[in-house]
Amino acid sequence: MPAAMPDAPHSPKVKAFFDAGTNTITYVVSDPEGSACAVIDSVLDFDHASGRTDTRSADAVVAYILAEGLKTEWLLETHVHADHLSAAPYLQERLGGKIGIGDRITVVQETFGKIFNEGTRFQRDGSQFDQLFREGDGLMIGQLSGRVMHTPGHTPACLTYVIGDAAFVGDTLFMPDFGTARCDFPGGSASVMFDSVQRILALPDATRIFVGHDYKAPGREDYAWESTVAEQKAKNVHIGAGKSREDFVSLREARDKTLGMPKLILPSIQVNMRAGQMPEPEDNGLSYLKLPINGL
Repeated sequence: MPAAMPDAPHSPKVKAFFDAGTNTITYVVSDPEGSACAVIDSVLDFDHASGRTDTRSADAVVAYILAEGLKTEWLLETHVHADHLSAAPYLQERLGGKIGIGDRITVVQETFGKIFNEGTRFQRDGSQFDQLFREGDGLMIGQLSGRVMHTPGHTPACLTYVIGDAAFVGDTLFMPDFGTARCDFPGGSASVMFDSVQRILALPDATRIFVGHDYKAPGREDYAWESTVAEQKAKNVHIGAGKSREDFVSLREARDKTLGMPKLILPSIQVNMRAGQMPEPEDNGLSYLKLPINGL
């Protein structure tokens, strides 16, 4: 099946913003036949040592959207990120749009609500988000038609957004020479990840795959974030070329045992499970993030 022409109505225009501090790629996905767009996996800059936030990464996204005359309809999260804070509330204030995530966010909120000893004031029903997507739900970006695939494994709430001929897979797949994401966070599963990846790889071969992170595999000089289903099936070093479930699970679990926790996991999850909002300020007007000792 030949790849769709870039200017075809069902082929979204995709602008990528690479954040070197967290190796995250934020995407602005727009309708080439109109002015509607969505932002996927935005980044709020955070300095762990000082506890200070900054909006320079998000401001680059804002500047692009305003310069292109785009109207933001969606601020989409592929999952509750453990390596960066979401800038969705800031972007919503500047640009509008609805904040969306998978409906399994409630599982993540319940799990980490306990780890962080959040009280009853922290709602665990996903109500902090404007839209909770279920498997198979549709969404529109102008005249672009999209659908949601529930692709857990990295976390219980991971989604893939299939928009026209493009799939935004979050942390499920990386570039073919880097493989797949870790599965050892609470609620993660290498076996479940295998099934999720198979669903992604069942999309048409020409489907463009946009990954959530890139760490520049050994031997590669440049960062990259776009491949195709065909390339992933043939070349993904963890799961391509017909690798069996047993081999993948063995490889993934062994690799995960060697990995340290992401440096921003504790602040990121506390903020992102609140749809990017900081914990409620205390009586001095400041918000505080918790550091659970031996909690993970």
